[in-house]
Amino acid sequence: MPPSTIGGINLLPETEKRAIYSRYIPASLLEKYNIPPLSSAAGYNLLQFRFASGSSDVEMRLYHEVNFPDPILYAHLTDTMNGQIHTLLYILNDPDSPRFDVDKMPDGSPTQFGTLRRNIEAETKAHAAGLAPGQVRRGLRLLGRAIEAFEGFVTALGHEMYFVEPLYYHNAVIFERYGFSYQMGKRLMNSIHDGFQQGGDLHAQLDGSTPFRQPEAANGIRKRSWAIHDGILGEPFTNVTMYKRVGKTAGINTTPECEW
Repeated sequence: MPPSTIGGINLLPETEKRAIYSRYIPASLLEKYNIPPLSSAAGYNLLQFRFASGSSDVEMRLYHEVNFPDPILYAHLTDTMNGQIHTLLYILNDPDSPRFDVDKMPDGSPTQFGTLRRNIEAETKAHAAGLAPGQVRRGLRLLGRAIEAFEGFVTALGHEMYFVEPLYYHNAVIFERYGFSYQMGKRLMNSIHDGFQQGGDLHAQLDGSTPFRQPEAANGIRKRSWAIHDGILGEPFTNVTMYKRVGKTAGINTTPECEW
């Protein structure tokens, strides 16, 4: 039988691993940037992996051209304790949009997308440009198609559900809108929404003291996420895990009447 876990796939020869992991790349992304066949020499150079034999995780980077600084698709997957697929990070970058160095300090040291340390100057510019926390470039607006491709990959491995780890508040809201449910963190999401209502503890902190704490953030998901990233909760946004059943929509909405 074919492997059903990341750890199992990683035991296969490299050509087989590359072929299996390539299945969750949306075809529309390859078409948009005229990516050559991924099994060709040119395609091989554009699709990069870290998938050591014996490991239970995989990192994939797909570039639209050689030597470009950022991949158009980055994904980091791992196995859960019971062998389910867990997406730790999934990023779609528009290479034609301006870059904001929120992922590194002026000296080049990494920020872990602002979770370890913050490049405030770069974040301020990204915020003003309409980006959300953690984004170095504008997204590609292909998440729906990416989810379809990923569910095909998950199904081929014999699974009916998979898990994701939203790194930021806005990620969790986006996943809700694509049919995901909460394994843990729904109570936190509801309390955050309540806190941003008039008279709430979070609403009171939107005092304009930083560019990320403007009053209009109360009713905007992206700006809420910046305020949370700026420490308005008093703690990092963590301990939120979501899941989706293949082909099904949970219908959860923790941000009623709240715009992007």
